[in-house]
Amino acid sequence: MIRKNKKALTALALATSVVASGLTALSAYAEGGEQTVNWTREQASKIELNQDNTLPYTDISKLEKLAPGYHMWDTWALTDRDGNVASIKGWKVIFALTAPSDVLPGKVHDIATIRYFYSKNGKDWTLGGELFPSGSALGSRQWAGSAMMDNGKIHAFYTATGHKGEERLTYEQRLAMATGDIVADNSGVRFENWGDHRIILEPDGKHYQTKEQAQQGEGGGYAFRDPMWFKDPQTKKEYLLFEGNSGGSAADRKLKPEYVGSPEFAGQQNVPPGAVHANGNIGIAEVEGGDFSKIKMLPPLVEANYVNEELERPHIVVKDKKYYLFTDSHINKYADGLTGPDGLYGFVSDKLIGGYKPLNGSGLVLANPADNPYQAYSWLVLPNLNVVGFAHFGDLGNMSIGDVGNQTPEFQFSHFGGTLAPTVKLSIKDDRTKLEQEYEPGWIKQ
Repeated sequence: MIRKNKKALTALALATSVVASGLTALSAYAEGGEQTVNWTREQASKIELNQDNTLPYTDISKLEKLAPGYHMWDTWALTDRDGNVASIKGWKVIFALTAPSDVLPGKVHDIATIRYFYSKNGKDWTLGGELFPSGSALGSRQWAGSAMMDNGKIHAFYTATGHKGEERLTYEQRLAMATGDIVADNSGVRFENWGDHRIILEPDGKHYQTKEQAQQGEGGGYAFRDPMWFKDPQTKKEYLLFEGNSGGSAADRKLKPEYVGSPEFAGQQNVPPGAVHANGNIGIAEVEGGDFSKIKMLPPLVEANYVNEELERPHIVVKDKKYYLFTDSHINKYADGLTGPDGLYGFVSDKLIGGYKPLNGSGLVLANPADNPYQAYSWLVLPNLNVVGFAHFGDLGNMSIGDVGNQTPEFQFSHFGGTLAPTVKLSIKDDRTKLEQEYEPGWIKQ
């Protein structure tokens, strides 16, 4: 990320601004009521590895490929309409982004294709093939999403990235879906009779940044992806969560007291000007009346302005009548002046809309060990609090993730997992989480 050399805000000015504003760390769009909560710099500054959140070391070189011939990474399970892991005549189904295993790890996102796997025991997975008929999906490639079944149908949500037939790869991202039939028998599962694929949501430029806005100025990222189905068990209303960025350009973004934290914390801080480029958020849209043609975009649930630029694959688990909102982020996505690991992060609220507070005080739920900081990523918490993810890069020594692409192909392949990581078990009590146990890679337990 390119940084601009401007003088940082002084601690005194910022603290004065906080006191004068009378604002708390929980802020919202005016039209969103108390919907949008800020993950503050003060909260993120509390991130630290400990025995409750640090994953055991994984030796990437000893993992067997779940799908020989393919890399696989972002993974999700087929669920029923209520969000439970589905069973179709005893079969479980998972989906993953995939690419041929002879493609360099840094290039896999350029040709990502969704494939699916099925299993009776949730351990031994059989590759079913591509989810969609070749060439039918929107975009030049497809990124992560979710899949929900209802009355013998599969509703598949995904990220349509780029445009079909483009000569040069582009990175525009839109939320897309298609519906097909589920066929299951003693031999396995397959999907047939797909309807037309359609774009169901695009960024509005107000709550969610467009690609054009993101390209104004230097630095920062762009995201509008990862649609995740969610049905609120209390209201029975249905939604899609997704990853976005706060609307507008970096030049229009101003540092607000509620992005920083308490007056006491602000009084000790100089916020680097480059932090303006961090504007990740967790979006939500209502599927009105369960009608996929009527999707209403809502203000974000959580924003990370001046904190983090990517809050990936957001999803919710409801436990003890509390809403646990999880997301993933990388080491290199933190704003200037903050640090955090590749990890699973989370927030908790007594309601779906508004009131979210970071779990464990900082937001960190699970992280890779300090001596193997890139060993896994893209964690997804299942309703039973099992967590699945994929094996990323292992045993890089002092190398950063950005250095990997400069190494030989042999080095890159030998240090890349490209398969499912060990499943782990979480426990949750109120606003605290704890890593309890590690299981076999890719195990979708009952």
